This record gives sequence, C-alpha cells and structure tokens, in this order.
Amino acid sequence: MDMVRGHVLCCGGTGCTSSGSEAVIKEMESQLKANGLDKEIKVIKTGCFGLCALGPIMVVYPEGAFYSRVKVEDVKEIVEEHLLKGRIVKRLLYQETVEDDSIKSLNEVDFYKKQHRIALRNCGVIDPENIDEYIATDGYKALGKVLTEMTREEVIDEITKSGLRGRGGGGFPTGLKWKFTYNAKGDKKYVACNADEGDPGAFMDRSVLEGDPHSIIEAMAIAAYAVGADQGYIYIRAEYPIAVKRLEIAIKQAKEYGLLGKNIFDTGFNFDLELRLGAGAFVCGEETALMTSIEGKRGEPRPRPPFPANSGLWAKPTLLNNVETYANITQIINNGADWFASIGTEKSKGTKVFALGGKINNTGLVEIPMGTTLREIIEEIGGGIPNGKKFKAAQTGGPSGGCIPASLMDTPIDYDSLIQIGSMMGSGGLIVMDEDNCMVDIAKFFLEFTVDESCGKCAPCRIGTRRLLELLTKITDGKGTMEDIDKLEELCYNIKASSLCGLGQTAPNPVLSTLRYFRDEYIAHVKDKTCPAGVCKALSRYIIDRDKCKGCSLCSRQCPAGAISGKVKEPFVIDPDKCIKCGVCMQTCKFGAIYKK
Repeated sequence: MDMVRGHVLCCGGTGCTSSGSEAVIKEMESQLKANGLDKEIKVIKTGCFGLCALGPIMVVYPEGAFYSRVKVEDVKEIVEEHLLKGRIVKRLLYQETVEDDSIKSLNEVDFYKKQHRIALRNCGVIDPENIDEYIATDGYKALGKVLTEMTREEVIDEITKSGLRGRGGGGFPTGLKWKFTYNAKGDKKYVACNADEGDPGAFMDRSVLEGDPHSIIEAMAIAAYAVGADQGYIYIRAEYPIAVKRLEIAIKQAKEYGLLGKNIFDTGFNFDLELRLGAGAFVCGEETALMTSIEGKRGEPRPRPPFPANSGLWAKPTLLNNVETYANITQIINNGADWFASIGTEKSKGTKVFALGGKINNTGLVEIPMGTTLREIIEEIGGGIPNGKKFKAAQTGGPSGGCIPASLMDTPIDYDSLIQIGSMMGSGGLIVMDEDNCMVDIAKFFLEFTVDESCGKCAPCRIGTRRLLELLTKITDGKGTMEDIDKLEELCYNIKASSLCGLGQTAPNPVLSTLRYFRDEYIAHVKDKTCPAGVCKALSRYIIDRDKCKGCSLCSRQCPAGAISGKVKEPFVIDPDKCIKCGVCMQTCKFGAIYKK
C-alpha cells in the first residue's frame, strides 16, 4: 500500500462547484500526476466548508493551509511551491488564517470559532462518496448500538431527553413525534425525510446531503427501528443534482455493506430506503403535501387531524423529520442526551444551521449554539456589512418568517425568542439587509413568492395572498392610502386564522413584521410618495447635483429616453416626466453628480 504524506481537500459542494471547483480538482489531479506526486498526495472532494463567499476552497494537510478563491491557473503554483518545495503560497491563503507568518487553526478564525458543528461535523472533512471515510468517523456506530444494546423505547427516551426539536421550522419536540408514531396502531409504518428545501436563500439541507449523506441514512434507520418501520423515503428536490447523486451512491454503498436491507447487524431488523424527487413546489415542504406527492399525487396539503403519526403515507403511521433534525440523531446516540442538552438554551437545545446570505461579507453556512445573538452572527461570524453600510434588518424563516430590525440585534436566536419578536426559526435561511433595502419592497418580494407557490386548494391562501400582493404593489407604486395599510393588516390576520396549511398561515408574517418595525416606511410611501431607500421605481427620482455637474453631456448622450437636457459646460437637468428610471445616467456620470432620491 502506498504511503500518503498529504491530503488536498477541495470543496465539491454546489457553491464551490458553481465557482469552478470541478476544473480546479481535475487540474490538481493532473499536476500531481505530472510531478510524480499522485501516489503520495491524495485529493479528496468534500462537501461544503461553510465559507461559500471564498470558493473555490482548497485545504492542504498536514499544514492546514486554507486556500481561497483558487483558480485553475493557481494550481500549478500550489503543487510546485507548496507540495514539492514545502513553501506555502501566501497570496492564496485566506488572510484571517495567517498570523506572524504562521498558519492559525480554522477554529481560531472569526467565522469558525463561535460555531459548534454537529449537523455539519463531516462537511468539508470527509469524502461523501466514500462509505469507509464515514465509518472511520464513527459512522454507523450509533445504528449498531441501538440495534444491539437498546430497546425501541430506550432510543425514543434518549431522543426525548436530549431536547431536540424539529429543525424544519415548527420546532416540535422530536422525541414526542417519535413516540406518537411508535404508539400508533398499524400493520405497516414508514419513516420519511423532508429534503424539499424551498425557502429563498436556504441551502442548509442541501449542504448536509452533499457533504454527509450517510449520516441521514443512518439516522433514518435508527428512527425506523425506534418507531417500528421497515421502509423509508427521502423526498428531495430534483434541482439538487449533486445531493441526489451522492444520496444514490450512499444508499447503494450502505446496501452493499449490509447496512440497509434485510437483517441489519444480524438482528432481524429490516429497513430499505428510496428517493423521491420533487419538482420544486414550495408547498411540498408541508408534511401532508409532501406525503401526497410521494404517493404520486398532486402535492396538496390535507386537513389535520389525522396527523401523519397516525395516518401519513398511504394512510399508514408515518414519521417525518427534516434533514437537519436527522443529522443530529447519531451524535445524540453516540454522545448521550445529556451532552446534547448541555448545548443551547433551556427550551432550545443543541445547535442550528443557518444559510447566511444577502448583504453580508461572509456569505455561507454556519452552525451556532442556540442562544447565540443575531449581533454575534452578523458582526463576528458574518464579518459585518459590506461597503461600510449600516445593518437594517435580518429575515429569518424565509417566506414564513419575519424581519428583525437593528434595534433587536441582541436577541438570542432560539425558537421562543424569535416568535416573541414576530419572526420564526424556519428551516434556517438568514437574509441580511442594509440601509439600501426597502422593507415594503422586501415584504412584496416574499408575497410574490408565496402567491406563485400557493397550491390553490384553500381560498384564504389562493385569493387572500393575491389581495395582499395587490395592496403592496399599490403602495410601492405610490398609489396607496392610509386605509390600505389598515386593510393590509386586517387581511393578514384573516389569512393566518383561516388558511388550511402552514404556507398560508405564515404567508402574512413578512408583512406583519415589517408593519410592526418599519411602519414609517409604509407611511412614507403613502403620505410622502417617496421610498426612503430609493428602491421603489415609481417613487424614486434621479437628480443632478448642479454643484458637481461639469456639463460634459455624457449622461444626456447615454439617456435612452432623451430625458436629460442642458448646454455643454453648464449643469444639466433631468425631466422627471420623461425619465424611465433606468439608472444609466448615474452609472455613466464620472463625477458622482447624479443621485437617486
């Protein structure tokens, strides 16, 4: 067997792949072979490292050199300088990892040091397409333990004591859900995994599946044993091709190793697992709609009760958890309920994974202990707001959540605290906004999404959300009245109270939270006919600063509407009636004389 003296870990997640990591990996393999290093340096394609803003990412061990934004043309230098001569290529290093010419551990870097990676423990660490690497990190140890040492009741009790709550958004106690399914009467039971991650800006579940698919397979087998099921389904959207491919590979490997199928660990326990691909309907993230879709029918929610624990797939008792919930299970079994319960807050145990996006320097994937404040996430882990702008709000929970204003930045991130301020945990999308965002426009954006994604089964959601959108559009077009704001609020509460499923019941949340914290912006749109952030096109104006204008006429020549006039070497003016608000003039001006109001 050849001795390996080093490893090159390259991110093969969707984020880095879209930045060209596949080409970088191929070039690295080619350069290693050309330099006779292919036997002693091993290239490993991993899952997401978390720092998506710096992709493609490459980490070279044993030194731990963290190279960021690596291009194909950089690979030759890394091989010749670092791998052949032992000289780290400093210009490619993520600068926060360098201190006094020495390389810091990633755990010392601001982005990572406040994180506690449980669900993401293997992402960026192992080859997700190699079951042996998963087994080497205690993979399938928990399954072996429950099948040979624990009763079904003991497994459920351990999950209950851990305090784990559903990470899909609802926050329902996981152990209690397992207990309900265990107690349900039925000759056939199922377990299912919700990997239909539909929130705009959310990519947590996708990254877990891409970086550590076996952890979900193992957890589902444990859940099946606990509740008495022998068949499982992972419902995943077809738009996640890398995750789908790695799940298919992982399921095949698990079957080959006897970890799925008949008589697992010679205990008489049988469990099989299949994938079901979703077509991207947001409503199929709702548990009853998801199950209807798995059955091959149109994905529409069903009234509850009966709940899935008693009547789910094909009217049989069914346990459904989302990807991140399952990702915690094996660690609870291996380390104990008390260990997990010691992390987080009294009512929100453990950690939460967030997809950090929007106006933030460190876009990426983070996993923080429950109770970490929004300020810590934004300013320390996220690296603050780009271009010196001020933080304005953060949207949690996607279209089902709400906006948290700057005045509440010290709010701890846990289930109950977020609900108290009018937001929710959701599945884990966290979109950051700065002073240039219009909060009325943000509410409108999420309503547009909800209107498009409503299945149309119930009138409050099908018609009500459309009326909400019409009112918001009227306000952003400068045609709104103060009565419209009152109508908006009243309609929100009616929709929440009467919609059939969670999609409709939570659809008004972005509107209600922006009305609660940014009502002055709504009033400015209605009374002053202005958009304070200058976002709403119908209410914005482009103005030429007479003191800065040099009279070069460049803006006039570039204006597609002929709205700018004046004499050369004298200040020009914009006719607001002719202006189509395209912004070409502001982009063209070399003197910063044009601004939007």
